Amino acid sequence: MTHDHHSHDGRFREHDRGVDGGSITRVQIALALTGVFMVVELIGGILSGSLALLADAGHMLTDTMALGLAAFAFRVSSRPADSRRSFGYHRFQIIAAFVNGLSLLVIVAWILFEAVQRMIDPPDVAGRTMLLIACGGLIVNIAAFFVLHGGDQRNLNIRGAALHVLGDLLGSLAAIIAAIVILQTGWMPIDPILSVLVAALLLRSGWQLVRRSVHILLEGVPDWLDLKELQAKIVTAVPEVVEVHHVHAWGLTPQHPMLTMHVVLQEQPDDPTEIVRRVKETLRTEFEITHSTIEMEIGGCADA
Repeated sequence: MTHDHHSHDGRFREHDRGVDGGSITRVQIALALTGVFMVVELIGGILSGSLALLADAGHMLTDTMALGLAAFAFRVSSRPADSRRSFGYHRFQIIAAFVNGLSLLVIVAWILFEAVQRMIDPPDVAGRTMLLIACGGLIVNIAAFFVLHGGDQRNLNIRGAALHVLGDLLGSLAAIIAAIVILQTGWMPIDPILSVLVAALLLRSGWQLVRRSVHILLEGVPDWLDLKELQAKIVTAVPEVVEVHHVHAWGLTPQHPMLTMHVVLQEQPDDPTEIVRRVKETLRTEFEITHSTIEMEIGGCADA
C-alpha cells in the first residue's frame, strides 16, 4: 500500500504565493471610485428625496465595505501556508464572498421595505437633482464594473465585488429612468417601483453568490467535476488500476481543486510510484487537478 503526497508541501506553498496582484489592484481602484461617489449620492438622495438614490447610496455604502473586505481577503490569501494553516489562507476569499452575498440580501430587504412605504405614501422627489447625480453615479459604476470585470471571473471574491458594483450600476440606471419619468409626468410612484425591480435582480445575484460560497465552504464537489467520469477515465488510462473508490473532491477556491482517492491494483507493481505518476498525469490533463493524494491498494481496502 502506498501513499503519495506529491506536491503537498513545496508545490502547494509555491502556488499559495501566486495570488493575482492585478486582482488586488482592480479591487482597490473600484473601492476608491465607489467610496467617493457613495458620499455624493447619499447627499443627493437626501436633498432630492429620492428612494432610488438613497437605495443606491446605501448599496454603495455596503459596496465600499464589500470591496474593502475583498481587497483585505486578497491580501490575507496571499500569505504562504504555515504550520497552523497547511493549506494556506485561500479560503478567506470564499468567506469574503459569502459575507458580500449576505450583505446583498440585506440590501434587498431594506429596499423592498422602503419601497412599500413609499408606494403607500409617495413623497415629492426633486427630479433634476436626482437625474444629475444618477448620471454621475452611472458613469462611476460603469468604470468600476469594467475594472472588476477584467479580472478573473472564476474567482468568487472578484465575482462578489463585481456583483455589488453591477447592483450599483443598475440602481443608477433605475434612478435615471425614474428621474426622467418624474420630470416629464410628475408620477412619483415610479421611483419605488423601479427600486423594486433593481432589488429583484440583486436578490438573484446575491443568492447565487451565497449558494456557491456555501457549497465551497461545505467542501462540495466542484460543479464542473463528474466523479464517475473521473473514475472511469483513470481505469481506462492506467490499465494496472482495476477500481477507484473513496474519491473525495473539493476546492479551497474554484481555482484550487483538490482530491483524495484509493486506487485498487490487480497485483503488486514493480514501480508503484510510476503508476501514481500516471494517475496524477491523467488528473492533471483531463481535469486540471494538480493537487491530489492517492492511496494504492492490493486486495482489500484498509478502511473496510
